[in-house]
Amino acid sequence: MRKMIRGAAAFATATAAVLALSGTAGAQPADTWAGCPDGAVCIYPQNQNPAVKPSQIFHSYGAHNLNNQYGNHWVLNNQYGGASASLCTGSNGVNCGNPIAQGRGVYADLGPINSITLNRP
Repeated sequence: MRKMIRGAAAFATATAAVLALSGTAGAQPADTWAGCPDGAVCIYPQNQNPAVKPSQIFHSYGAHNLNNQYGNHWVLNNQYGGASASLCTGSNGVNCGNPIAQGRGVYADLGPINSITLNRP
């Protein structure tokens, strides 16, 4: 009888440990990149190198105008499914440069940049 109780106690302890560990493992998505959520494009504060915590996060496709962004910034494309992003010298997504591919980042001077586009694949 004692062996059965000890076995049940050991099983309960092991189960509790597995549940506790699995709960903490899911706290942060595995696809977060330098604080940029999965499916987003992120801009980081000026001269933050390496990129640690984004100052702007964009989730929706289309053009997003930028304000008061000067100097060098990391721009990380953490989208999926082949979606890209582009930095544009004009407002509302006009005069865009080469696309930033999914899973890529650029360290760029955002002084001449007035908007960013999130492009569907």
